[in-house]
Amino acid sequence: MVAPSILLVIVFVYGLIGRNVATSFERVTQRTLAGNEKVVSEGGLANYANLLGDERYQHALWNLLVLTVVFVGGTMVFGILWALLLEKGVTAEGFFRSVYLFPMAVSFIASGTVWKWLLSPGIGDHEAIGLNRLFLNLGLPGLQSRWWSDPGAFNMAAMALPAVWQLSGYVMALFLAGFRGISEDQREAARVDGASEWQIYRHVLFPQLTPIALSALIIIGHMSMKTFDLIYAIAGQNNFIADVPATLMWVQLFQQRNAPMAAANATILLLIVAVVVVPYLVYTNRTERVAKR
Repeated sequence: MVAPSILLVIVFVYGLIGRNVATSFERVTQRTLAGNEKVVSEGGLANYANLLGDERYQHALWNLLVLTVVFVGGTMVFGILWALLLEKGVTAEGFFRSVYLFPMAVSFIASGTVWKWLLSPGIGDHEAIGLNRLFLNLGLPGLQSRWWSDPGAFNMAAMALPAVWQLSGYVMALFLAGFRGISEDQREAARVDGASEWQIYRHVLFPQLTPIALSALIIIGHMSMKTFDLIYAIAGQNNFIADVPATLMWVQLFQQRNAPMAAANATILLLIVAVVVVPYLVYTNRTERVAKR
């Protein structure tokens, strides 16, 4: 019953990963109009050395770091905050829960198209639209920003805003389910012992939600590292300011016609994601084995 699925995974997941790694070591040359042979990729480990030494790739890695930190931090903060508010049993909880979860139903391409307008870099009476126009109409021109198009060190923080808006509801759902899964008897026992509400959350509830927090961090973290469609929709396919490894891979493969360099980029990105995901999988397996004992 499971053999077809296993075969498909072996061929189309691990097989293609192996093919990608093999491509990353290839040597590629092109013949110029003058008839000379030009080396596009030297082959072997030199492909990785050249990629890691490329200033544009280093810039893309920095952008990825900023995007990941803001993305993960923002979704965790807002997700936990919304879960805390709903966990108290507010009026019209179903409505607010739907509002928070609705952005998850929107694709990154669709939300990116809307946020491209909201984060328009135009400033001033004649150029401002989106959020900048809103700030201008509210009498707060000082809040206007160039957003993601600002070549400053943290321009990618603005690029993370749509992702935070879209996935905070997912984190909220995880934590809300965790809160609801904890017996009310534990809270009552803590109150009888004289614990304040903060102490109940700090010493009783939050420690039991550690596995959920870890799962949310891993899921959101690896999603941010692979983000492509959102940045593609907002900044375009070849924008140095908003470059991340995934968008740079597109440029390397389809515009520069340099498949080995794009494959090396993909392999490094896979290793970065593996550094985050593999320890989590090991921890999960160990936890399950201990629980079975």
